[in-house]
Amino acid sequence: MQALLEVTLPVFLVIGFGYLAVRLRAFSDAGVDGLMKFTQNFAIPCLLFRAISTLDLGQSFEWPLLFSFYAGATAGFLTGILGARVIFNRPWPDSVAIGFCCLFSNSLLLGLAITERAYGEAALAANYAIIAVHSPFCYALGITTMEIVRHGGRGIFTMIRAVLAAMFRNALVIGIALGFAVNLSGTELPGVFTEAVDLMVRAALPAALFGLGGVLVRYRPEGDLLTVLFICAVALGLHPAITWSLGTAFGLESAPFRSAVLTAAMAPGINSYIFANMYGVAKRVAATAVLVATALSILTVSVWLTILG
Repeated sequence: MQALLEVTLPVFLVIGFGYLAVRLRAFSDAGVDGLMKFTQNFAIPCLLFRAISTLDLGQSFEWPLLFSFYAGATAGFLTGILGARVIFNRPWPDSVAIGFCCLFSNSLLLGLAITERAYGEAALAANYAIIAVHSPFCYALGITTMEIVRHGGRGIFTMIRAVLAAMFRNALVIGIALGFAVNLSGTELPGVFTEAVDLMVRAALPAALFGLGGVLVRYRPEGDLLTVLFICAVALGLHPAITWSLGTAFGLESAPFRSAVLTAAMAPGINSYIFANMYGVAKRVAATAVLVATALSILTVSVWLTILG
């Protein structure tokens, strides 16, 4: 147990430092906004660009790895929608936003940090393969479903345009796309450029975790508690359980298997709230789910680490 706490606690302590700094007014809301803008729009896209530009695509992009993770994510999305609609009687747009909370794991800020602390930097290749597909897949699925629910009669081309516009305004997607362009073209980048990018990369995760803590101050534990607990059960339990089962059935090797299950076990990311806010539906539930699930994941991630061995 002590070893598990040594893996997970430092990550959540950095989040806690950010939370306390803002809560005690030692760090301003404007400072948090600036920090998150830096990490989300610059530092983390640099991290993704650098990782994917040097990734062995043939070895890392195994279909059993991606299928195991994304089948679990899709099952969580559908379970979230149906549960919100049938059990909690939410309107369809609310149900899609709740489903998105069950779909979008915090694969970057928590997934990368915890996997690296648990298994070392060399274990992150599978994480980057999952992350490379994560935003495009989740936004395409979420936005398409929401557009069908809200404006199903507008036509398929209007929906495709809305999906592509939302995806390619995202700095993370741009960083991923540039990384693939460099990797596939075999372009040799100048050493001075890669060193500059690496300086940005080293700042990405600690700054983002601190900023995440500051952002969580804005969220209050309010909204429909049973709905929030339902989201937590799907995101922290069902998704990793399905990924575990499929990864075992496909005989995934140890390193990608651990990366897939751990990433699936992460709490909903802040993008869950951004998605709800973008459509103006289920915002309180999404915000509360991010807060509560992040707190609960201190325990649940330790459980999954114990199961993984």
